[in-house]
This record gives sequence, C-alpha cells and structure tokens, in this order.
Amino acid sequence: MKERLRPLIGGLLVALSMPPWGWWPLAFVGLALYAPMLIHDTMSVRDRFVTGWIFGFGWLSLGWVWMWFLTAPGYPIAVVIFAALHGLAALAGGVIGKNSSSHRALALSCTHTLAEILRFSFPFGGVPLASLGISQASSPLVHLASLGGVILITFCTFRLGFGRNRLRIAGLIAVLIAVGSTYSPVSSTGIKLNVALVQGGGKQGTHAIDSDPREVFDKHLAATKTISVDDKVQLVIWPENVINVPIFTNSQELSLVTEQARRLAVPISVGITEDAGAQSFTNAQVVVMPDGSITSRYDKKRRVPFGEFMPMRSLLETLGAPTDLVPRDAIAGKNPAILDLGMTRAGVVISWEVFFGGRANEGVARNASFIMNPTNGSSYTWTVLQTQQVASSQLRAREQDRWLAQVSPTGFTAFISPAGQVLQRTKITEQKVIFQSIDLRQGRTLYSQLGNLPFILILVLMLAWVWQRTTNKKSSRVT
Repeated sequence: MKERLRPLIGGLLVALSMPPWGWWPLAFVGLALYAPMLIHDTMSVRDRFVTGWIFGFGWLSLGWVWMWFLTAPGYPIAVVIFAALHGLAALAGGVIGKNSSSHRALALSCTHTLAEILRFSFPFGGVPLASLGISQASSPLVHLASLGGVILITFCTFRLGFGRNRLRIAGLIAVLIAVGSTYSPVSSTGIKLNVALVQGGGKQGTHAIDSDPREVFDKHLAATKTISVDDKVQLVIWPENVINVPIFTNSQELSLVTEQARRLAVPISVGITEDAGAQSFTNAQVVVMPDGSITSRYDKKRRVPFGEFMPMRSLLETLGAPTDLVPRDAIAGKNPAILDLGMTRAGVVISWEVFFGGRANEGVARNASFIMNPTNGSSYTWTVLQTQQVASSQLRAREQDRWLAQVSPTGFTAFISPAGQVLQRTKITEQKVIFQSIDLRQGRTLYSQLGNLPFILILVLMLAWVWQRTTNKKSSRVT
C-alpha cells in the first residue's frame, strides 16, 4: 500500500505546484518522492507501468479538475488515458536505462518529457494544461523559455527531480538560466502603443447555449463607452466571441462597434462568432476601423476538443453522451495567426491556442511586435483553468520576448510583460477596462527561430545514447 501512495502523493504535489494553488517548488518535492521508486532496477515491468500511471493519475486528476465543467464523462476517461503516458514513460525509461541508476535517471527524464510532448498534441490536438512548464512559469527555470520553450523547462524540471548528481545538474541548468536571462536578439522598436483591454464582466459557469449573446455584447459596449478620448488609447481589444451573430458584416453590432472606434479614432479588435451553415460556426478575431471597414481577420485554428468541436460525434451520440452541449463544430482557420492593425502587426492566439507555443510563434515569425490573447473562460467555474492560462501567457511572453495582452469577458484580463510579469490582472466577474503602454518589439529569440523539433530530436538522441551505453555495459559484463 505504501508503494502505491508514494507516486500518488508525488503526482498530487506536482499538481499543487501549479496555479491556482501554485507554489512551484512543490513540483520538485513531488518528483523527488516519485523518482527513487523508478531509479532502482528491482521493479518488474508491470510495477513500473503501474507506478508511473499512479503518478500521472495523481497529477492530472487534480490539475485537470477544470475539465469536469467541459465534459463530465470525458474528465475521468481523459485522466485515465493520459496518465498511461507516464506509465509508459516509467516503463520505457527503466528498460532503456537498465544496469545503471545514473543512466536510468537520464532516460526517465527524457521519456517523461516525451510523454508530456505527446499529450500536447495527441489525441484530438492534445491537452497541454497542468504541464510542468505551467508549474514553473514563476520560477527561475522560466528564463529557459527563450532558449528552448516549454520542452527545455520540462526536461530540466524532470532532470532535477530524477537526478542522481543534483548539484552538478543544478550547476549546468544555472548556466543555461544565466544565458537565457541575459541573452536575447530581440530589441525594442522604440515605439510605444497605448492599449485598452475591455472586460465586460458577468457570471462564470455559463455556456453559450444557456446565455443571451446580446447581453454579453452590451456589457462590453458599455465598458468601452467608459474609455475617454483623454485616455489617448491607440488600440482597444475585446475578448473572444463576445459578438455572436449570423453574419458580422452589415450587422447592428458592427455599427455600434464602429461608433466607438470613430469616437476614439482608433481600431477596435473584437472576437466574433458567425454561422457557417446549420452544423458549423467560425470563431475569429477581427479589426474594425473608425470608418467601419474590417481590415484584418484571424480565424482560430486550434479548436478545443469537446468544447468547440465534438470528436467521434456519431459514436458518442450512439452511446448517449451529451453531445448537445456542443451542437455545432467550429471550422478551423487557415490564415496565419496575425492581425494587421495599421500602425503595427499583432500575433494572435485565441483562448485555447495560448497553451501551444507554436501558435504564438507563428505570428512572431511574421514580424508581430506583440501578442494578443482574446479568450473566454466563462464556461468554467472556479479558477483552475483561468489561472493556468495566465501562467501560459507568461510562458508565451517569455518564449517570444514580447508583450502579451490577455483579455477575457469574465476574467482574467491582464497585461504580461516580456519578462513574464503579470500587470493589472482583473478580478473574476468584474466589469473593467485596463490600460497599458506597451513596447513594440522586433527580432526573434532562439526558441522562436528553432521551434520544438530540434529539442525533440535531442531527447530521442539522448535516449539512443543511453541505450547504447547500457547495452555495451551489459555486453562487457557478459564477456
């Protein structure tokens, strides 16, 4: 029984290192509790898998508790399935790193990191929440983001947790942190942009099918009217899908937004949802100019599984699952994740997309000077998902060395500096407009230029090296 409690407690501690509980050192405590069980080679293959699965179950069952509000039946199923990835990682790391505890520790760091990478993209596009990267968004390891993104942060976290020579490992990581905190090819353009983020306010735990879309629009319109010409804003940003109409062009909502854009003499970026036939809809962020023209548009590419589209809809309907919560599927966009604002270009990650480093990188690779994250977390009660999203926005800001503006209808709305500092975060449910003069930036970090693939290949090569070393070591002993 004790052998089963240790990985469970270890996984729970990792979950507690994340927002909203969020004390990042707990991740290392949890890993240190879990790691010794796998470092020794006395465990059977079955016991290794079960130990890793229990660790993953403790981690994800708490870290993913927000999923209950998205799909109550899918939440336990997802936890069971994705926890198995860490079961497989524990099994594979033990096999590859056989005959040497130090090699096994390195192999386990690689396999568990690869398990995280896999769940970032598979199945149904992945579920990258409650990641080790999120847990370290406010720790010294976040300085690694501009060098290797979340993959490097995750590997270094596991390496410290599994390490046999922690002082030596910590020294090497400290060197990387020093490089990441001092080196950046990104620079200021010397131009400032005065931005206003509009949070209309309202209750959480409300679904689109149970709410009046016009009420949401009216709240954001009322909040926008509080912005004065004397505030000297140059851009106003509304959250994701706060305008829900059959067609936005020529709608009353467009006319009312245009009135405010004309009054303030600035572009307003708004989140719209439009019909696309009887069974589909689009989710886009557009730019409305003072003359009423729509000059730029980005349609969300990375959709929320079971939230914006229903995988295996026919099968689930046959099984009696509540597919009516997602009666229509969102159509994935095809254009690059950028918005042209006239005075500059912004990278766009709509809501869920902020959890994926590649989505923010797409806009920066096309010369975006800052990043906007219009989002909508009003469907979720509690603040587990919303606080993890703020942490992900911190990671994206650090990865790209850019300002990031996150704006939500019911919270949290905030500005995140290139250093990952969260500024002026609103409260849940309140109606509020926040202002910030942000520095427009140019250039790309090392991570932005390399992307994720080189780091994935390095992990695979390290595993191959460990396998070769331990296999030769075994062969020499036999000889």
